[in-house]
Amino acid sequence: MIVTIDGVAASGKSSVASGVARALGIPYVSSGLLYRAATLLGQEAGLDLNMTAPLLACLREHPLRLEPLAAGNRVWLGQRDLTPDLHSSAVDRGVSVVAAQPGVRTWVDDQLRALTPPFVAEGRDMGTNVFPQAPAKFYLTASPRVRAERRSRERPEDVAAIEAALIQRDALDTTQSAPAPDARVIDTGPLTLEQVITVITQQLPAP
Repeated sequence: MIVTIDGVAASGKSSVASGVARALGIPYVSSGLLYRAATLLGQEAGLDLNMTAPLLACLREHPLRLEPLAAGNRVWLGQRDLTPDLHSSAVDRGVSVVAAQPGVRTWVDDQLRALTPPFVAEGRDMGTNVFPQAPAKFYLTASPRVRAERRSRERPEDVAAIEAALIQRDALDTTQSAPAPDARVIDTGPLTLEQVITVITQQLPAP
């Protein structure tokens, strides 16, 4: 069983994927954390994030390890846990540039496809590109204002500024983020987290 949960930025993918994974008793995997970790490494190395070759060389020299857990993924660089540093505003500003590069996307896809099912996979193109064979696909969306208000509860930042950044992020992510033709699209705006999890688990095929 592979369940894919894709969607726009700050639509609740990680929280929903974690909840669905816990309900099923399986891990979930976050492609977004790998893109964020690649971005952080590039920033710390002082690289131009628009240049794919140096970034891939950095990733080969400093291999990352994704630890998929139902309660939340972690990314390790050797013994260093990068996870606490992956949701900064600086990484937010750079991750779309990194994620748009085909070479980096191939690197992330290879990491994910090496994992052994069952799991819940969340990201931008899990159902369209990485796991098109998955039997259960979902796509989460919500208005920029709703997403900004949610994110502001996690960060001490102005809602209007977050909303503007999300609208810009949506424009940058359009080539990567689209629902698979057979995905169930869910507007998470009027729903609680538990309601979204319930909608998904009720739609899963019988084992």
